[in-house]
Amino acid sequence: MIAPHWKPLQKRAVGAYLGVAVGDALGATVEFMTPREIQTAHGRHRELIGGGWLRLKPGHVTDDTTMSLALGGAILEAGRIDPVVAAHAFDGWMRSKPVDLGNTVRRGILHFRRTGEPVAPPDEQDAGNGSCMRVIPVILGCHGGEDTLLERACLHQGRVTHHNPLAEAGTWCMARLVRMAMAGEDKSRMLAGPVEALVRAWPMFRFRVRPEITHPSGFIVETLRAVFQSFFDTDTFEECLITVVNLGGDADTTGAIAGMLAGAYYGVEAIPRRWLRALHPPVAAACVDQALALIEAAPLPVTG
Repeated sequence: MIAPHWKPLQKRAVGAYLGVAVGDALGATVEFMTPREIQTAHGRHRELIGGGWLRLKPGHVTDDTTMSLALGGAILEAGRIDPVVAAHAFDGWMRSKPVDLGNTVRRGILHFRRTGEPVAPPDEQDAGNGSCMRVIPVILGCHGGEDTLLERACLHQGRVTHHNPLAEAGTWCMARLVRMAMAGEDKSRMLAGPVEALVRAWPMFRFRVRPEITHPSGFIVETLRAVFQSFFDTDTFEECLITVVNLGGDADTTGAIAGMLAGAYYGVEAIPRRWLRALHPPVAAACVDQALALIEAAPLPVTG
């Protein structure tokens, strides 16, 4: 799965995309559980064993990964990042009867079906993490382009389902962090840059404060506080993901987002081989193929 001839950028891109899938599969086992329930059932949960409320097979993934792959495939086919391209990708994904489908995502896709508009109505209550969990194809497709290009692309894919300022701010912060990680920036600069900018604008994102987040919900603020703490306070890909999913709650999505960031930072070689072997092979292959293709095609035009 890891080719020795890959350049450092390719290793980080593949690491980020596989990180989404590995974190998703790891976290799905304990989604909606509390830390105490996880401890009772699994001790320290650390393997891709499937199960959970979705009764997944070991190494299988949820909407976090499958929506990302649907978006990435559509972007590559169209040769551009565009809100209509994203909306059609998500519509096709929903018609495939995915194993998991959030209410906000469902409403946004149904709005597109009814109206043809690829932007959901603004909603102050829908500050969910769904637009952040699937942003990796956009980040890779905009590699080498200006920050303004990436920001527009994040909005294009995000607003199909999540038209909310908190969701947009969190997704934009994560996109900038992953971009910095892929460029080899150190954690101190990542923290002092995008994270501090986010906290200045939206103080509720501040982490390392009491009470600490446990059992994080799908609310983007709780999700990113859990991801930030797990990423910045650990030193390896493996410990970052184990830390975040053992908080429970929306663990497939916190795992996917943390995996995206940690994979970009540490590179694909840092992902434990046992996790890569356990990951559903068609999903793993699609993540690798899309990561390499998007980086090769980047920067793609952002239209619409």
